[in-house]
Amino acid sequence: MRYAGIDIGSRTIKLAVIENGRLVLSRKSATSHNPLEMAQDLMDDAVFDVITATGYGRHLIRGHLACPVITEITAFVLGARFFSTSCGSILDIGGQDTKAISLDNEGNLCKFEMNDRCAAGTGRFLEVMATVLGFTLEEFSAAALSAKRAVKINSMCTVFAESEVVSLTSQGAKRNEVALGIHKAIVSRSACLLKRVAPMEKIFFAGGVALNDCVKILLENEMGRPVFVPPDPQIVGAIGAALSASEDV
Repeated sequence: MRYAGIDIGSRTIKLAVIENGRLVLSRKSATSHNPLEMAQDLMDDAVFDVITATGYGRHLIRGHLACPVITEITAFVLGARFFSTSCGSILDIGGQDTKAISLDNEGNLCKFEMNDRCAAGTGRFLEVMATVLGFTLEEFSAAALSAKRAVKINSMCTVFAESEVVSLTSQGAKRNEVALGIHKAIVSRSACLLKRVAPMEKIFFAGGVALNDCVKILLENEMGRPVFVPPDPQIVGAIGAALSASEDV
């Protein structure tokens, strides 16, 4: 049997197919204005027997395919266990929200905290700030890591932070020091979520922001414990959905 999982996120759609406990296919695309069409394109010619959906758009897929759905929290718990059995907590920073999850000794969900009220501290926030400073996302992380000091960012509201960054650079603040300040603000916000739920063990870091080396390094420093990033941190939820299908059948 081949089990598929599809994660319809706010910024990215991910597809994963599991067979005999191995990941045999993974695909990603931008969500765009028509997530159903993009999901259909991802599934085109993919071979699987059953599929489970998760993410913001999971009910859209269920309405189209009459497939089961699971919450993002459940999907990330299962997906994290696929990559690592030694992590006591999970941090997922996606396009529009942040989730902190704690696990028990068997890797099961204990509790979680979620910030989904605004884009502050998420992938979208990083994209906007990088653009304001004239960096690509890759350049943004590298620039922050090159700074010897950080310029403090007071606002985490995307609109107000954008105005603050423009004001700082117009006053002569160095772009890389502002970039480091933005990264530190994001990590501080995420660490607050983790500290409310997570045991003092290794952190599993998922979501698109986990691709940012500066965020990972600052998070390890802030939390005082190791942070594990899987080979493809964006596919974790889709893998969890696929594993849910394999466990249910």
